Amino acid sequence: MNTTNTQTIPLIEVQNVSKIFGSVIALKDISMQVHAGEVMCLLGDNGAGKSTLIKILSGVHRPSDGHYMVEGKEARFSSPRDALSAGIATVFQDLAMIPLMGISRNFFLGSEPTVGWGPFRRFDVNYANRVTREELSRMGIQIRDTGQPVGTLSGGERQSVAIARAVYFGAKVLILDEPTAALGVKEAGIVLRYIAQARARGLGVIFITHNPHHAFPIGDHFTLLNRGRSLGTFAKSEISREELTSMMAGGEELDTLSHELAEFARTDAIAGAALAEAAREFEEEAGISHGTQHQAQAGQAE
Repeated sequence: MNTTNTQTIPLIEVQNVSKIFGSVIALKDISMQVHAGEVMCLLGDNGAGKSTLIKILSGVHRPSDGHYMVEGKEARFSSPRDALSAGIATVFQDLAMIPLMGISRNFFLGSEPTVGWGPFRRFDVNYANRVTREELSRMGIQIRDTGQPVGTLSGGERQSVAIARAVYFGAKVLILDEPTAALGVKEAGIVLRYIAQARARGLGVIFITHNPHHAFPIGDHFTLLNRGRSLGTFAKSEISREELTSMMAGGEELDTLSHELAEFARTDAIAGAALAEAAREFEEEAGISHGTQHQAQAGQAE
């Protein structure tokens, strides 16, 4: 009898994953896991290795070392289509949308529903519009016209369309690549709300960001990367926003930099004082020289 509790099996898990490109070690011994109904925030500055890890999870790259598990089974994806078939959908920063095409056309881009037969087969506009409107409504998005160009939507609305599209096509795990990076405060709040709704629907969400202020309100767990290495994975109860921000910014490096700047300011002040003293002495010497020259000229005149 199998006593394994399927609720404890992560949707996806990486164990000591590394990725090497020639002599460059992009990732080294990274471990993390995502469960259903959970938001895992992957944080790191530019060059931390977030993009490389995303590409491994989405099937673009295979890990050089380590294990990639999907629902408890070893996964060896050869393309993003394999990952998508396994229920792992990735929403990249460019959103893979065509701005001049309508919302429903973008919603079904690459998987267009058709009506008719043979040479008379065509895009099923009515079905696409109805499904798009229903799915966006479930995400709390109300739109007037599903035919309006995606380019007329705000950044947050475009993100929401991409998220709703991934959910509709059977995603179990939703990987969001910097969805709030180019958004204002209000638009970022809208995207965070949609992430919460995806979590409430039982999806596992990986939220990649370099902004701890966006990650902390929505995240359940946090994995921090720095130069291809993991700084650890923390539950929300184990770390504060301030600690997260400090680790994200590199607390020890900032302390070192602070001491260096303080020392520079001190030495700069000493140098400034010495320069002022030298200038004062120069002015005094110049004044004495000018007075001596004036006296000599007066003597010659007499």
